[in-house]
Amino acid sequence: MTDNREESLDERRRRLAAELAQRGIADKAEERDEIRAEETRKGYGMAMKISSEFISAVIVGALLGYLFDHFVGTSPWGMIVLLLLGFCAGVLNVMRTVGVVASPHPGDRKMDLENKGEDR
Repeated sequence: MTDNREESLDERRRRLAAELAQRGIADKAEERDEIRAEETRKGYGMAMKISSEFISAVIVGALLGYLFDHFVGTSPWGMIVLLLLGFCAGVLNVMRTVGVVASPHPGDRKMDLENKGEDR
């Protein structure tokens, strides 16, 4: 009877170890899936930010061009020029956000202002 009971306990331990191993593998796979989902959400958020900055720069350029043309009467040249400037500003914002072009460092701007003051 003791041998039968020990064999039963050994069998239960083996089954328990196998189940724990399977659950450990499933937990690791679930953790990897969660990490991928988080990276996807971050990427989606970045894409929305970049696209909204680009579109808003183009719209603001076009709106300013339209208003300039309306009040000054230079139609369609103000719209064309400021629309192109808005497009360039949007591209620059996208490039800065992605990291292709570095934004100017505040210390560099301060040094430029000091140098301009000395030249005068």
